[in-house]
Amino acid sequence: MKTFIYLSLLFTTLFTASHATAQKYKYPADTVKLNKEYLDVSNEIAALTAKLTVAQNDLPGVRDRAGAADSRAQNAAENSSDRADKATDGSVKDAKRAKRSARTAYKKAKTSQSADANVNRQERKIAKLNSQLTRKQKRLEDLNRMRTAILNTLPQQQ
Repeated sequence: MKTFIYLSLLFTTLFTASHATAQKYKYPADTVKLNKEYLDVSNEIAALTAKLTVAQNDLPGVRDRAGAADSRAQNAAENSSDRADKATDGSVKDAKRAKRSARTAYKKAKTSQSADANVNRQERKIAKLNSQLTRKQKRLEDLNRMRTAILNTLPQQQ
């Protein structure tokens, strides 16, 4: 049953994708549709460029926050280690302080991991936006080629 579902989804995807890629503007009557798609793709490129710029501008701040979280986690770990050394020869009060310090160090380490994940997420977002932008620019070039081909088929007016 699963195989049938996967095959039907694959067939449907291939069928619709083949029709979408087969669409070409060949005749002068198609210029209205071509111009509309050209405008849509141009607007999408502008929007993607804006999103990419924002994401790239945010990346140094995200990296700075991750670096600060890493250093705080490192300091907390060292503090926890010092408290634990004191607690081995100390009193119950020292042991409680060491335990509290260990919890704090653990929380800061988790925060540091979360900050590193945010950096990775931001980098993946930038890569995805770059990929989308490249695809849209390629489509715009294709539309330009189609537009040129249509203009070359028109009779020259003198």
